Amino acid sequence: MRVLVDNLQEGCILTEEVMSKTKRPIMNKKTVLSAQLIEILRVFLIKDVEVEKTLVNGLPFNAPSIGNDKNPALNISGTDRTFMDLFLQAKQEFKKEFISWQSGMQIDVARLRSIIVPLIEQADMTSSDIFNLHHYSTKTEYLYDHPLAVGIISAFIAKKLNYSKGDVTQIALAGCLSDCGMAKISPGILNKNSTLTVEEFEEIKKHPTYSYQMVRNSPLLKEATKIAILHHHERMDGSGYPFGEKSSRIHAFAKILAVADSFHAMTSERIYKPKHSPFKVLEMINEELFGEFDITALKALSSAIMNYSIGTKIRLSDGQAAEIIFVAEKNPARPLVKLLDSDQIIALEKNRYLHIEEIIH
Repeated sequence: MRVLVDNLQEGCILTEEVMSKTKRPIMNKKTVLSAQLIEILRVFLIKDVEVEKTLVNGLPFNAPSIGNDKNPALNISGTDRTFMDLFLQAKQEFKKEFISWQSGMQIDVARLRSIIVPLIEQADMTSSDIFNLHHYSTKTEYLYDHPLAVGIISAFIAKKLNYSKGDVTQIALAGCLSDCGMAKISPGILNKNSTLTVEEFEEIKKHPTYSYQMVRNSPLLKEATKIAILHHHERMDGSGYPFGEKSSRIHAFAKILAVADSFHAMTSERIYKPKHSPFKVLEMINEELFGEFDITALKALSSAIMNYSIGTKIRLSDGQAAEIIFVAEKNPARPLVKLLDSDQIIALEKNRYLHIEEIIH
């Protein structure tokens, strides 16, 4: 929907790039607007923009639209909701559950199943949705964004690995519940806006154990699911926690969760850490963190990049727009690209100072 800048509010999500007099956008598609960013739009004398009809917090954005909307109205209560709409609304439902755990309530696994299953069974969920989840993660809502996203990404990986429908659901639930133990951590630590002390980080590292204690008596979760929740921070090389388990002693479900958890965390903006491009993160996990993650699960997630066909439009880390012209299977995050402005061909494999920032379609 197109609305006047004066009618925007914090949490609006751009659905188109905002251009000024320069060739490069002043704001990218899927940017979540803050008060500061709305003011920047005013400074650049932008009169109106295209935004989603749903705010990042999952609530509807009720503002008068102008002109002809490029995005047809969403039937929020119907069956034609977008994946993004489902995710943002599910996040609000998940938030209610998490707050109830903080108050001491028991986990309602059936309720969580009703929140996550519509997302992982969404017929039009694509690689693009997986690589865009981080756009909808905010510093203040990370506690609720992250577990839901981990559940979705874990299910995506499990599907790629040809797990049964039942196991995909269990793996998704494991992802959603992997951080439920955070409800037992002091809010003072969870909401701290600076680097954690050694003691505070040690307390955070107890959350897989807390999570397991909260789910261990649930009859709706398989034993493998419960173990995956306990082991999701274990690493193949034994560098993880809480037990420092190594490869053969880590459950396959947990290996999937570990990849999904780290991928989403590294792509998301957190209180004390900046976010990175999903493409850059996959490269970092493959290179800088090599040996920590299961290769099979990692390849399943990386294969999502291969779904981006020749001709896909991207934005590079230096702001330039380009088009993918060749993707090598051995390193899909670094394809051969052609700059849209100059038709210059760049091999990202040889130009390591550049990486793909996002897909712009």
